[in-house]
Amino acid sequence: MKRDMELIRKILLAVEASPSAYAPYPLIIKGYTDTQTAYHSYLLIDAGLVHGHVSIELDSESPLAPIEKLTWAGHEFLDAARDDTRWKKVTRTLLEKGETVTIGVLQGLLVAAMKSAVGLP
Repeated sequence: MKRDMELIRKILLAVEASPSAYAPYPLIIKGYTDTQTAYHSYLLIDAGLVHGHVSIELDSESPLAPIEKLTWAGHEFLDAARDDTRWKKVTRTLLEKGETVTIGVLQGLLVAAMKSAVGLP
Protein backbone atom coordinates (compact mmCIF):
# COMPACT_ATOMS: atom_id res chain seq x y z
CA MET A 1 0.00 0.00 0.00
CA LYS A 2 1.31 3.43 -0.92
CA ARG A 3 1.81 5.99 1.84
CA ASP A 4 -0.83 8.74 1.78
CA MET A 5 0.33 11.95 3.47
CA GLU A 6 -3.23 13.33 3.45
CA LEU A 7 -4.38 10.35 5.52
CA ILE A 8 -1.37 10.74 7.81
CA ARG A 9 -2.43 14.34 8.48
CA LYS A 10 -6.08 13.38 9.01
CA ILE A 11 -5.14 10.69 11.53
CA LEU A 12 -2.94 13.10 13.48
CA LEU A 13 -5.71 15.73 13.50
CA ALA A 14 -8.24 13.15 14.73
CA VAL A 15 -5.94 12.05 17.55
CA GLU A 16 -5.29 15.66 18.56
CA ALA A 17 -9.03 16.44 18.51
CA SER A 18 -9.78 13.76 21.11
CA PRO A 19 -11.18 15.35 24.29
CA SER A 20 -8.86 13.18 26.39
CA ALA A 21 -5.10 12.76 26.23
CA TYR A 22 -5.66 9.49 24.37
CA ALA A 23 -6.58 8.72 20.78
CA PRO A 24 -10.17 7.81 19.94
CA TYR A 25 -10.85 4.11 19.56
CA PRO A 26 -11.79 2.87 17.12
CA LEU A 27 -10.13 5.46 14.93
CA ILE A 28 -12.37 6.04 11.91
CA ILE A 29 -11.33 8.43 9.14
CA LYS A 30 -14.12 9.27 6.71
CA GLY A 31 -13.33 8.29 3.12
CA TYR A 32 -10.73 5.66 4.08
CA THR A 33 -11.04 1.94 4.78
CA ASP A 34 -10.15 0.36 8.11
CA THR A 35 -7.20 -1.30 6.36
CA GLN A 36 -5.87 2.02 5.06
CA THR A 37 -6.27 3.66 8.47
CA ALA A 38 -4.63 0.74 10.28
CA TYR A 39 -1.65 0.67 7.90
CA HIS A 40 -1.09 4.41 8.18
CA SER A 41 -1.46 4.20 11.97
CA TYR A 42 1.30 1.60 11.84
CA LEU A 43 3.45 3.99 9.77
CA LEU A 44 2.87 6.78 12.29
CA ILE A 45 3.95 4.50 15.15
CA ASP A 46 6.98 3.39 13.17
CA ALA A 47 7.93 7.02 12.43
CA GLY A 48 7.64 8.00 16.11
CA LEU A 49 4.84 10.53 15.57
CA VAL A 50 2.45 8.59 17.81
CA HIS A 51 2.64 5.99 20.57
CA GLY A 52 0.82 2.75 19.99
CA HIS A 53 1.12 -1.01 19.81
CA VAL A 54 1.64 -3.01 16.67
CA SER A 55 0.62 -6.61 16.25
CA ILE A 56 0.53 -8.83 13.21
CA GLU A 57 -2.20 -11.37 12.57
CA LEU A 58 -1.81 -13.79 9.70
CA ASP A 59 -5.38 -13.30 8.44
CA SER A 60 -5.26 -9.49 8.60
CA GLU A 61 -4.81 -7.20 5.57
CA SER A 62 -2.53 -4.84 7.53
CA PRO A 63 -0.76 -4.62 10.85
CA LEU A 64 -3.07 -3.93 13.78
CA ALA A 65 -1.85 -0.64 15.17
CA PRO A 66 -4.11 1.13 17.65
CA ILE A 67 -2.77 4.57 18.47
CA GLU A 68 -2.55 5.66 22.10
CA LYS A 69 -1.47 9.31 21.84
CA LEU A 70 0.66 11.84 19.98
CA THR A 71 4.38 12.13 20.69
CA TRP A 72 6.27 15.41 20.88
CA ALA A 73 7.38 14.83 17.27
CA GLY A 74 3.75 14.25 16.28
CA HIS A 75 2.71 17.54 17.84
CA GLU A 76 5.59 19.30 16.07
CA PHE A 77 4.61 17.87 12.67
CA LEU A 78 0.97 18.73 13.27
CA ASP A 79 1.81 22.32 14.25
CA ALA A 80 3.44 22.68 10.83
CA ALA A 81 0.68 20.77 8.96
CA ARG A 82 -2.49 21.97 10.73
CA ASP A 83 -3.22 25.09 8.67
CA ASP A 84 -5.27 24.07 5.61
CA THR A 85 -3.98 26.89 3.41
CA ARG A 86 -0.33 26.11 4.15
CA TRP A 87 -0.92 22.35 3.76
CA LYS A 88 -2.65 22.77 0.39
CA LYS A 89 -0.01 25.19 -0.90
CA VAL A 90 2.89 22.88 -0.08
CA THR A 91 1.20 19.66 -1.24
CA ARG A 92 -0.07 21.34 -4.45
CA THR A 93 3.48 22.51 -5.25
CA LEU A 94 4.81 19.00 -4.74
CA LEU A 95 2.05 17.53 -6.90
CA GLU A 96 2.70 20.06 -9.70
CA LYS A 97 6.38 19.15 -9.66
CA GLY A 98 5.52 15.45 -9.59
CA GLU A 99 7.51 14.96 -6.42
CA THR A 100 7.06 12.70 -3.44
CA VAL A 101 9.06 13.54 -0.34
CA THR A 102 9.96 12.10 3.01
CA ILE A 103 8.04 13.19 6.07
CA GLY A 104 11.12 15.14 7.20
CA VAL A 105 11.29 17.09 3.94
CA LEU A 106 7.52 17.70 4.01
CA GLN A 107 7.78 19.02 7.56
CA GLY A 108 10.70 21.24 6.53
CA LEU A 109 8.68 22.72 3.65
CA LEU A 110 5.69 23.28 5.95
CA VAL A 111 7.89 24.97 8.57
CA ALA A 112 9.45 27.19 5.87
CA ALA A 113 5.93 28.19 4.72
CA MET A 114 4.94 28.85 8.34
CA LYS A 115 7.99 31.08 8.88
CA SER A 116 7.22 32.97 5.69
CA ALA A 117 3.59 33.49 6.77
CA VAL A 118 4.69 35.20 10.00
CA GLY A 119 7.47 37.21 8.36
CA LEU A 120 10.47 35.24 9.59
CA PRO A 121 13.44 34.53 7.31
